[in-house]
Amino acid sequence: MKAEELIDLEDRFGAKNYKPLDVVLSKGEGIWVWDVDGNKYMDCLSAYSAVNQGHCHPKIRQAMLDQAQKLTLTSRAFRNDQLALLYEELCDLTDSHKMLPMNSGAEAVETVIKCARKWGYESKGVADGQAEIIVCQDNFHGRTLSIIGFSTDDNARENFGPFTPGFKTIPFGDATALEDAITPNTVAFMVEPVQGEAGVIIPPKGYLQDVRRICTEKNILMILDEIQTGLGRTGKLLAEEHDGVQADLTLIGKALSGGFYPVSAVLSNDEVLGLLQPGQHGSTFGGNPLACAVARAALKVLVEENMIENAAKMGAYFLEQLKTIETPIIKEVRGIGLMIAIELEDGTPGGARAICEALMQMGILCKETHTYTIRFAPPLVITKEDIDWAVDKIKTAFADA
Repeated sequence: MKAEELIDLEDRFGAKNYKPLDVVLSKGEGIWVWDVDGNKYMDCLSAYSAVNQGHCHPKIRQAMLDQAQKLTLTSRAFRNDQLALLYEELCDLTDSHKMLPMNSGAEAVETVIKCARKWGYESKGVADGQAEIIVCQDNFHGRTLSIIGFSTDDNARENFGPFTPGFKTIPFGDATALEDAITPNTVAFMVEPVQGEAGVIIPPKGYLQDVRRICTEKNILMILDEIQTGLGRTGKLLAEEHDGVQADLTLIGKALSGGFYPVSAVLSNDEVLGLLQPGQHGSTFGGNPLACAVARAALKVLVEENMIENAAKMGAYFLEQLKTIETPIIKEVRGIGLMIAIELEDGTPGGARAICEALMQMGILCKETHTYTIRFAPPLVITKEDIDWAVDKIKTAFADA
């Protein structure tokens, strides 16, 4: 079918909870994708960092095919021969004591909220029903009811209440605000090391170190949501490594499967995850053998093919080249690793969406966020030559704007 026909079907039968660019993709390889009409594009979104390893990586694909022919799902009522191996390999790679597998990133966030509250009641001694978790303004942790309840995005919250209580919101990047917000009922502080959906907002240098110190001193859990920032995106395996800290609970997902299957995880220690007892949390698909085999392969290629190091090197180069664009409509270019944003001046005609649509016509796919910000997050296998090609197109788009 042609693109117009597929778009019409989608508009007729699908809920309109997304506003995608009008490109209908049918094939992907590495950093490239093709639409149903055969047009080729550079993917500079990577499915919001779920495809860090590149589209349809052959080794991950083979692992999926091999496992799919043997065993896909048992539920956690029985053991399987892939879960224990993923536990060991992921914990060794991230220096974690324990892992709890789930499916989506939002499920991992819901899981960590439960774990933090349980720790607060059973280990810290917070009175029943009084546990409080501190979060940040402009956060993005998912779209479930509990999560949007502590979002500051009015569009995400409108007409979905009442919301789950027990959350307090403070400014992002402000360690003093965190210290002032803590009470005897505070059990945790949950934060993204870099706010992705907010527009690649990078906190002040040393912020995470201050957060780690405060959480330790006040006996609260430090939770880092690394679902977007983790697994190489920022030029480190985990973004926390830039500050030399380690969270009490770390959330990963997206690239944990290289884009082949929904896989997420909560990483922590015995003190927190060891409190869970049989029947208190679970998922039919969480930890299934197909997911585990895919995740094991995704982690292996990430490390063995030096994708993390490439993200650091190519990210620095991409950022440097984007900063050479001369136009009065660019307010700021910022980034860390291959997590980059161009913020436009407020009031720019057409906003970031217009630039994204122009780039689509030139063979580059990226996505706007919050009206005036464009994100660039290509797969970690991108090369210098690829970046040079992209920057030429981006310069042209801004010149035409």
